[in-house]
Amino acid sequence: MKLLRALRTQLVVLEGWLAACSLLLLILLALVQILARNLFDTGFADIDTLTRYLVLYVTFFGAAVAVTRERHIKIDVCCAMLRPGSVARLYRPMRLLAALVCAFLAHAAVRFWYDEWLYAPAHEYWQVLTSLIIPVGFVLLTLQFLLAAILGRDEKACCTL
Repeated sequence: MKLLRALRTQLVVLEGWLAACSLLLLILLALVQILARNLFDTGFADIDTLTRYLVLYVTFFGAAVAVTRERHIKIDVCCAMLRPGSVARLYRPMRLLAALVCAFLAHAAVRFWYDEWLYAPAHEYWQVLTSLIIPVGFVLLTLQFLLAAILGRDEKACCTL
């Protein structure tokens, strides 16, 4: 368990840094594009595409960190209908269910990405590589939910059940 907690901590640090760097790059590229359009009446077509993908990078890395800190989007129907003790017992099964859903989405995303890779023209390979964040993001979410199911509730997390 100690090894899994250390892995989770290191994963959160890595995801946090990747989210921050992605956000910084997104802001810088958007600023360059705005300046190029307003000052020089020109722009870079690939920057628009790259900024769209960077939004996904920030979203997926941030979502993985949010799972660890119990700040992810939840549907708390169980909390309203059940007693607190029952909700606490459902913590691990609900995280496992979330991991299974994310794993299913990761599998579908990998299949979709591979199909894109096979049929992409040579000049669009860079876009297909940047879209790799979708399967990677779902794998990270699967891993975070699975670690939450195995390790249980973190008492240092920001939110309650």
